[in-house]
Amino acid sequence: MDDQSGPGVPIDHSLAPQSLVHESSPHTKTISKPQPNAQAESSEELRLGPSGSNLLPEQELHPSLATFAPDIFAARAQPPSLLVFSGGTAFNGVVEDLKHFTTRVSHVLPVSDDGGSTAEIVRVLGGPAVGDIRSRCLRLSDESSEEALAVKRLLGHRLPVDAPGAKMEWYSIVEGEHELWTGVSDPYKDTIRAFLVHFHTQILRHSSERFSFQNGSIGNFFFAGARTFFRSMDAAIFTYSSISAIPKDSLVLPAVSTNDRLVLGAELRNGEIIRGQNMISHPSPAELEQSGVRNVNKALGACPPLPSPIKRVFYMSTEGTHLLQEVFPKVNPNVVKNLDQVDAIIYGMGSLYTSICPSLILRGVGEAIAAKDCPKVFLLNGTHDRETAGMAASDFVLAVCNALNRTHGEDRASRLYYLPPTYVTVFLVPEGGQIPVDIENLHSIGITRVVTVPSEVADNGSIVFNSTKLIETLGNVIASTPPALAD
Repeated sequence: MDDQSGPGVPIDHSLAPQSLVHESSPHTKTISKPQPNAQAESSEELRLGPSGSNLLPEQELHPSLATFAPDIFAARAQPPSLLVFSGGTAFNGVVEDLKHFTTRVSHVLPVSDDGGSTAEIVRVLGGPAVGDIRSRCLRLSDESSEEALAVKRLLGHRLPVDAPGAKMEWYSIVEGEHELWTGVSDPYKDTIRAFLVHFHTQILRHSSERFSFQNGSIGNFFFAGARTFFRSMDAAIFTYSSISAIPKDSLVLPAVSTNDRLVLGAELRNGEIIRGQNMISHPSPAELEQSGVRNVNKALGACPPLPSPIKRVFYMSTEGTHLLQEVFPKVNPNVVKNLDQVDAIIYGMGSLYTSICPSLILRGVGEAIAAKDCPKVFLLNGTHDRETAGMAASDFVLAVCNALNRTHGEDRASRLYYLPPTYVTVFLVPEGGQIPVDIENLHSIGITRVVTVPSEVADNGSIVFNSTKLIETLGNVIASTPPALAD
């Protein structure tokens, strides 16, 4: 940044109750907000210099005086509609409170996960990964009756980790004798069992591949049964949503609507290529050994840092385990359709490169977000993970922008050149988070609305948003956009 000084960027006091707003330093360069269709003049990737912690001193943080009122959307005919890009874990903690704010939410999730029981299903049956989809559907499931709770318990159940116990319990469930069926009426039981039986039949047909039921998710098995029966992921989601009584205006959308397997790859800045989402984000000791990594601490299940920062993620050919050819799956058309209709776009917290970016790199997504005039809110993680070690807040924004612009893709003709404010208009930070909030760098790329939201410590020790305060903040962000501007 240069040394030019100015009056600073005005504080936005209209967002969250009891939240903290970053006030511009007296020496912060004033930024003129680009027009929504403003594009960068250069084809180079968006990057800053070495990132450091430029957190403002505590005395420069001021509580917002805004209050959140239930009638804040009185001028609107119905609750606001949102589209959320996220993975299947981190944003789940917000879903329960979000349902009380609005059920008009489109959840866009990747289908490239290759870990856990999803990996076993994909190994034997092929097809897209269902784990993240199932996880979000489970969180959205109805809980208003005893039967609804019984169905949710059943589809949320995992089998034991020991092979004999897992297989024995699976047979008890698929035969309809397990106690988990208690409270599930015959129509629901017959429907759910039909897809579990179909799943079991499918794995038996693949006699050359012995299926492991260890720690298997009944919900994943149901999804796989429905998907292979209908030969459609969308039909499987519709079936699960109907059985679990998910609100009709809550949509769970796979980023790619496909019945085929998808493999995610990561290109590091040193040129190295990593194949598979699990190998990128949290490889197991066994996987690390197979890939040639030595000195793995098996006792602690230690996960060594990446040898170089991630440059980009992309989809790879599924033909062979070592083929590095890039492929370009088509975005689910319902994702683009809903992007055009929502009142706000949310980039959820979670694994940046393996949960968020896989949905953003698809052709048509960047174009749709750039064309939409609405709040576009980035939720910063509270803790680093393997994918983002050493990154500051501005690096997260630039990673998202480079993904949406498809800056590093092999197809140069499809690249976009939009500037960060076209994709991100509000940046929310969990109070006390471990990721450096380099406020001056954020301002220098046009991100001027930076709000700190109260946080809490999760069971695993990580810093996460207080979900109630986060929803209130989102409410105020959306309410600050006049209804007349919403589609």
